Amino acid sequence: MGNLKQALKSLDAFPRAEEHLLQKTKSGAIVSIVGLTIMATLFLHELTYYLSTYTVHQMAVDLKRGETLPIHINMTFPSLPCDVLSVDAIDMSGKHEVDLDTNIWKLRLNKDGQIVGTEYLSDLVEKEHAHGHGDNKDHHEESDHKIKLHTLDEGAENMIKNVKHALANGEGCRVYGVLDVQRVAGNFHISVHGLNIFVAQMIFEGSSHVNVSHIIHDLSFGPKYPGIHNPLDDTVRILRGASGTFKYYIKIVPTEYKYISKEVLPTNQFSVTEYFSPISEFDRAWPAVYFLYDLSPITVTIREERRSFLHFITRLCAVLGVHLH
Repeated sequence: MGNLKQALKSLDAFPRAEEHLLQKTKSGAIVSIVGLTIMATLFLHELTYYLSTYTVHQMAVDLKRGETLPIHINMTFPSLPCDVLSVDAIDMSGKHEVDLDTNIWKLRLNKDGQIVGTEYLSDLVEKEHAHGHGDNKDHHEESDHKIKLHTLDEGAENMIKNVKHALANGEGCRVYGVLDVQRVAGNFHISVHGLNIFVAQMIFEGSSHVNVSHIIHDLSFGPKYPGIHNPLDDTVRILRGASGTFKYYIKIVPTEYKYISKEVLPTNQFSVTEYFSPISEFDRAWPAVYFLYDLSPITVTIREERRSFLHFITRLCAVLGVHLH
């Protein structure tokens, strides 16, 4: 029995220190305070590290079908009045979407950028893909329903006068809202294509005078999740010389964001390339801002995860053990 006790005592990792080592000194107190401060700091760092989440990315084939694609628009055209702007949407399916869920608003802006009036844009133009988006003359010829030729004299002259007055006053327009389109490749564009071609000619005296300078405050294809970057947000394109057509080629990547709470947020990321084509005085084409989009066949799943408790305890023991030793 005595031998067993002696064996157990020999295993004691914390033998009693000799008397002279137990004396308290001022330098020892300073070292203790510094050590405790470092230990507390490292403990808080480890706790914060454990409580924070990190994301894991996974890719898979996109199997979604029959859903709509939300397009959130918020843009300012500082040099074009709201009366001349229209939003046209075209997709590859070539179908007319008469029940398209469209909520687009136009805000009249004065030359200082302050709001002076609001208008609901109910004249979204849906055209078949077969008409294309290159021959802009067709856009004008097909939109004669807005201003019939036989009312060109009375109705159009008032409009021309109002628009010229707005242009002289430096009026601009802010276009914002949501377009819900089919999940197929297509484009939407903001332009003066909704005008009758004769009216447009009388207002601007040539397509090269249509200033499509714009500021994209927000362009997204679904709700935002933590860490998302929409590359077109806060884009400013101001034309100083001749006008032209802006084309933004967008590649949309379907995305699912899974929170730590297991809540799933379906949305979309995108990448973009930009192209500007200047227009000469004798061009038949009219300036516009195009957004041509296509969908990736791959969907990305971003999952929030937290570090394991066992990992936290192991790191904590390492921190506390070093300093207590």
